[in-house]
Amino acid sequence: MQYRGVNELRKLFLDFFESKGHLKMKSFSLVPHNDNSLLIINSGMAPLKPYFTGQEIPPRRRVTTCQKCIRTGDIENVGKTARHGTFFEMLGNFSFGDYFKREAIHWSWEFLTEVVGLDANRLYPSIYVDDDEAFDIWNKEIGIAPERIFRFGKEDNFWEHGAGPCGPCSEIYYDRGEKYGCGKPGCTVGCDCDRYMEVWNNVFSQFNNDGKGNYSDLIQKNIDTGMGLERLAVVVQDVDSIFDVDTLQALRDKVCEMAGVKYKDDEKQDVSIRVITDHIRSVTFMVSDGIMPSNEGRGYVLRRLLRRAARHGRILGIEGKFLSKLCETVIEGSKDGYPELEEKRVFITKVISEEEEKFNKTIDQGLSILNDMEAEVLKNGSSVLAGEDAFKLYDTYGFPLDLTKEILEEKNITIDEEGFTKAMNEQREKARKARKTTNYMGADATVYDDIDPAITSKFVGYDKLENHSHVTVLTTEEEVVEALSEGDKGTIIVDETVFYGTMGGQEGDCGTITGSEGEFKVETTIHLKGGKIGHVGVMTKGMIKSGDEVTLKVDGAWRADTSKNHSATHLLQRALREVLGNHVEQKGSFVNPERLRFDFTHFQSMTAEEIAKVEDIVNDKISEAIPVITQVMTIEEAKNTGAMALFGEKYGDKVRVVSMGEFSKEFCGGTHVANTANIRLFKIISESGVAAGVRRIEALTDKGVMKYFASLEKELNEAAVAAKTERPQLIRRINAMNEEIKALSSENDKLKAQIANNALGDVSNDVKEVKGVKYIAAKVDNVDMNELRNLGDKLKGEIGSGVVLIVSAQGDKVNMIAMATDDVIAKGAHAGNLIKAVASIVGGGGGGRPNMAQAGGKNPAGIDELLAKVPEVLEGQIK
Repeated sequence: MQYRGVNELRKLFLDFFESKGHLKMKSFSLVPHNDNSLLIINSGMAPLKPYFTGQEIPPRRRVTTCQKCIRTGDIENVGKTARHGTFFEMLGNFSFGDYFKREAIHWSWEFLTEVVGLDANRLYPSIYVDDDEAFDIWNKEIGIAPERIFRFGKEDNFWEHGAGPCGPCSEIYYDRGEKYGCGKPGCTVGCDCDRYMEVWNNVFSQFNNDGKGNYSDLIQKNIDTGMGLERLAVVVQDVDSIFDVDTLQALRDKVCEMAGVKYKDDEKQDVSIRVITDHIRSVTFMVSDGIMPSNEGRGYVLRRLLRRAARHGRILGIEGKFLSKLCETVIEGSKDGYPELEEKRVFITKVISEEEEKFNKTIDQGLSILNDMEAEVLKNGSSVLAGEDAFKLYDTYGFPLDLTKEILEEKNITIDEEGFTKAMNEQREKARKARKTTNYMGADATVYDDIDPAITSKFVGYDKLENHSHVTVLTTEEEVVEALSEGDKGTIIVDETVFYGTMGGQEGDCGTITGSEGEFKVETTIHLKGGKIGHVGVMTKGMIKSGDEVTLKVDGAWRADTSKNHSATHLLQRALREVLGNHVEQKGSFVNPERLRFDFTHFQSMTAEEIAKVEDIVNDKISEAIPVITQVMTIEEAKNTGAMALFGEKYGDKVRVVSMGEFSKEFCGGTHVANTANIRLFKIISESGVAAGVRRIEALTDKGVMKYFASLEKELNEAAVAAKTERPQLIRRINAMNEEIKALSSENDKLKAQIANNALGDVSNDVKEVKGVKYIAAKVDNVDMNELRNLGDKLKGEIGSGVVLIVSAQGDKVNMIAMATDDVIAKGAHAGNLIKAVASIVGGGGGGRPNMAQAGGKNPAGIDELLAKVPEVLEGQIK
């Protein structure tokens, strides 16, 4: 058998199925599109679910992919064994109602034996226990002896995931030889040892599960094949584990080089080497798809993996930041199959470097706190860390629960996870609400699910605002209907439309749809599954019926103002990269007629100078009157022009490139001005942080800028009137008023102090003693906390040695202060404990240091009782 590298195997597979009439598609992003049931793509078929369910028509009935996937279900075992990993590549060939079992089985055998060159005598198929059809194909057509075909039950050889399409499987196992076996008598396919490795899984999707265990035949029978690329490489390269295949070995060796250790010299070190090797792959690919570190969702998964890898680097003795350097090896090893890694190299290393630095700043302090917590647990004879302590590590020092568990596991200490969950309850609740699942796609069922998937719409509105078309579908908010009448709210779908549907951050158009019998007001336009464009609004008069010829007319002013803001975001992105650096990437945008919002990656707030510089660059490009050119080309042609693409965006074979001279070139399907001069003006009104490493700019163009300045001018005039001056004198007047306020405040403070002193009167006769310690316990009327402190300092100075407690009622509120001199503190007096002991009498609470404490209350009627208790408390304190 010929040695083949991971990248070669990937190409062989995709080319083979392309030769069998399959459309070769690039890997989808790790971020699921329109699928709330998944946090991260975890299988080859996951991004193709709409084609399996029939909600969307696939670009071809036969498709092949190599899909990047991440699974974190058994992350605790990653590193401890040589077989577990979080990132993997899944090779797949798929049929959507085209070929079925016969072709799938024959091609899997042909690829493994003839293309890859595996020994047919070492391959063993398995089938579902009742699947005689698959048995006959393997036995009678492929020629596999019956005793070499294994029948397994539902747990092993039947694929289903709740309600939806499902079916039996046929797997292919490879015998790796006795050296990988367990040595037990009768060891064969299905044994838990590493001898017989599953390399291929044909899923025959032929049933529909109603979610209650009832199965019916699918009209459209599908094929979903999965084969782990790394597993195949293990077999072909005849190595021990996925960590020994060529691409991972290069990464593993780099880890060893950085740590100055050798793989397989020390099992404990090997665990850390494998953790880092696996996790840096996951982290690199996640960041390349635009996932950013955060404390929830997929961002939490990223942060968890990165910090776990960083900690294991410390265990190996690697000093300083190293993950951002290590990801370069990941990029070099996988960029042939995933060119986006090279394209985003600067961004990927920047994000990983920033996150690693954040963790490094807190990990030492966090580990120190955890060590103290460990010691306390052991001192108390326990073996469980309190949930609130684990949460403190998570919340304050960024330790994911799993990291804390892993560290404590080494000391045989567990965590009160119930307590941790209780502390995290609010955040968990938010996450659950964000991921409600109600059907196979994890989305709420809507009226649009009932529309024929074959119906599509075409957008023809780039260069016109009006067209004629035919109504293909009408819906109310609950059902598909044949007509809409005056007052009905609903959606209209037509063959061709000039209305732009909400997409790419641009808000959908509004306007009117008019037929011979009625008029519909379009309030917004949306994209629906399967290439349909929905015009959502209300019938304002008459009736529109399915099949009617209608005239569609976009609100011209709405479109023009939206286009100005959209074009300005392109200029803004390029200006930000010039001013801040090439790590700037778009993380989201929103444009409508009123304003634009642009989210981008950057790791600190922008300075006033940077904001001004960005504004100047954009306005300079507006004044240069650059023609805005749009071209449709292939993705490769577009990339060769230097056009920027969005993270994780799903592009077809052809893309639209919007160019503003050589200054800005971006993939974009939105509407734009014809010339930058049409934007007229650009003004940034705010810059803020919205997430870790993500900043947000809000800005205005043209009329929006004029309205903004008009509003500022109005406020300026109102301020001048309020200050009783003219606008040019406003700053001088404000400065003068501030001086007046300062003088009056000083005079007020003096008067308040005088009033407080007068209220206190002569308290020299109120000095009493407890066990030889002098104290004053007095009340004054209507004195705030600041003046109480001043009075306390004065009285403490007057008595020289002792304790002072003063209480004052201000309406229904009680203020109190206690002070003690150093010499009586040495005898046991404690102002904080004194306050704590008496504050409850006036319905309050508080405390403080031994020399000074304060408290508030809400029961002035209890003041006399409070004062009477002071000597009793002091007597208990003084030794």
